[in-house]
Amino acid sequence: MTIFAPIMLLTNEHRELFRIREKGRYGFIDGSGAVVIEPQYLEVDEFKNGFSRVRLNDHWAPIDQWGRLLLKRAYRDVGPYLEGRMRVQVVHQSGYIDHRGNEVVAIKFDGAGDFSEGLAPVGIFGQWGYLNKDGDFEIKPQFDAALSFSGGLAPVSHLGKWGYIDTSGAWVIDPYWNAAYPFQQGVAVVVKNDRWGLVDRQGKVLVHPQFTFVEGFSYGEFFDGMALAFDGEKYGFLAQHGEVSIEPIFDLAGDFGEGLALVEINGVYGFVDKTGHLSIMPSFEDAGVFSEGMAQAQWNGKWGYIGTEGQWVIKPKYDACLPFRSGLALVVLKGRWQYVNRSGEVVWVEG
Repeated sequence: MTIFAPIMLLTNEHRELFRIREKGRYGFIDGSGAVVIEPQYLEVDEFKNGFSRVRLNDHWAPIDQWGRLLLKRAYRDVGPYLEGRMRVQVVHQSGYIDHRGNEVVAIKFDGAGDFSEGLAPVGIFGQWGYLNKDGDFEIKPQFDAALSFSGGLAPVSHLGKWGYIDTSGAWVIDPYWNAAYPFQQGVAVVVKNDRWGLVDRQGKVLVHPQFTFVEGFSYGEFFDGMALAFDGEKYGFLAQHGEVSIEPIFDLAGDFGEGLALVEINGVYGFVDKTGHLSIMPSFEDAGVFSEGMAQAQWNGKWGYIGTEGQWVIKPKYDACLPFRSGLALVVLKGRWQYVNRSGEVVWVEG
């Protein structure tokens, strides 16, 4: 199964930008196909809340949706723009800048995460705590490791075990797990003996750790209210409330999108709904994820797009293709990038 990451980029002003490539350099177009940022960068990332990052030689710089670089300093790494702050790294130390590139939290931390719910995890002198947006410690450094807050709780490690604290720093779920991840709408992934399961906000085990990690696949991450689960032999799905909704019976599977998920049976691919019913019978050589009513599918070695009943909407002729986002999709034809609309018409093509 081939899984492509989406390329569509969305800013906080709802200006949608799409990555393009010309002669090995990257830039962006808008939804009409007009070039907004000329291809000139070695690498670019997706926009988030009006900002992206671009690579200049061996350093990175933030860039806004109008193509303006925040060049007060070049950075070894630049994080996403979240809650008015952007994580940056100089040599081996990290801090935060604002939307103008001003340093608002000193670059002095040994490690740092992104802001979430007003707090960001940072490490200093081997211990982790949480800063507010002014750079003051709301939770003093005292943990071995720490991740971002979600739903008022954050996973932290103490003496090699993971649990969850609230925004005051008090333990809500005692450290017990080998690893733990941020909450997703009331449930969180926890790990014991290299297997993962789910707990609720009170620490009650909803699904005992039993699923195996698969490199390159998400685990315990919910898409469309469902999470892909692998029991070591077959693939199934968990529902958001923690119940095994579709038993692991498939040879391979992909994430849900718009109520349907890709599954493989005996070497061919189709789609199931959230009850496990085969909505599109397996008949494709490979396929992707539904987005805006269409999914990528492969037949006779070429890619196109199908509708929710399995019919061809854009016939297979491409070497590769990505999901639709805001009416456009990136496809590759004879080695050249193109963007097509929902009718298959070319909006932009690599020169």
